[in-house]
Amino acid sequence: MGKPVIAFVTGGYSSEAVISYKSAITIEKHLDHAKYEVYRIDITPEKWFHTTKDGVELMVNKGDFTLDTGNQLIRFDGVFIGIHGTPGEDGKLQAYFDLLNIPYTSCDATTSAITFNKRFTVAVAGASGFHVAKSVHLFKSSFDPSSGAIAGLQLPVFVKPNNGGSSIGMSKVNKAEDMQEAIAKAFKEDDQVLIEEFISGREFTIGVFRSKGKIITLPFTEISTDNEFFDFEAKYQGKSVEVTPAVCSDEMAEKIRNAAAGIYAVFNCRGVVRMDFIYNSDQEKPYLLEINTVPGQSAASIIPQQVAAMGLVLSDFYSMLIDDALETVKN
Repeated sequence: MGKPVIAFVTGGYSSEAVISYKSAITIEKHLDHAKYEVYRIDITPEKWFHTTKDGVELMVNKGDFTLDTGNQLIRFDGVFIGIHGTPGEDGKLQAYFDLLNIPYTSCDATTSAITFNKRFTVAVAGASGFHVAKSVHLFKSSFDPSSGAIAGLQLPVFVKPNNGGSSIGMSKVNKAEDMQEAIAKAFKEDDQVLIEEFISGREFTIGVFRSKGKIITLPFTEISTDNEFFDFEAKYQGKSVEVTPAVCSDEMAEKIRNAAAGIYAVFNCRGVVRMDFIYNSDQEKPYLLEINTVPGQSAASIIPQQVAAMGLVLSDFYSMLIDDALETVKN
């Protein structure tokens, strides 16, 4: 048998496409081309295509996700999903690949759709016994600034687009008079907005993945920044301090790892995900902030740091994700 043929998909339809392309540099560099036959597929609002070494663009047949080179019809054994935002992180591509019976390296369509919606994420996690912040969910179509819908929340709060990532459109509000501006900013990115009460404490982020049926937590990271919060600038422009592995007590570490593994299981996650927590020292509890089912893989990203801290090289880690996806279909 020949090598498995893998489509590495990047790009996307949202403002997060720029982050997808940053991740693509790392992923392409570390996919094991000796083990897999890899084709990069760019997915954009205008076209889905593969660019050959000669610079020729080959269009993807969306009917069956194949490539016609003129001499050969390329069919894919699996897909490595590297798209942040829609359609790669919200379940749309996953549902498409499910219809075509092509395995992929991410959570399934249902889990991806739920976790992409920040409100649904904390609702499911909270109902499952995990700690989450008090929040309010707003819809652009029905939001009335005078309704008092957010009166039950105590400042400070975080205002963010409900569907999306990379902290785009997010604000921390300390004063009531700044609330409407923050809501308007978030509504520019999404038709839904989530407002969450601020939880004081240390911020941690942890990668979790499944391999050979076992849920594995990566060494987690503590994040600190002089910015108001861990925003786009802090994430991608060097305005944060990240310590991997985080320095904390064994008891705190166990609580964070157990929460992350438990949430991974409750949401029936697949592939690698990254979960963000605030650990409130007064209550000695980790509060889930959100789940990223296609976490960043750029040079500035957390997951590559955690993989290295675990003693793995990225090429082996990515192979584990691909092999797990391929094995899932066999089973």
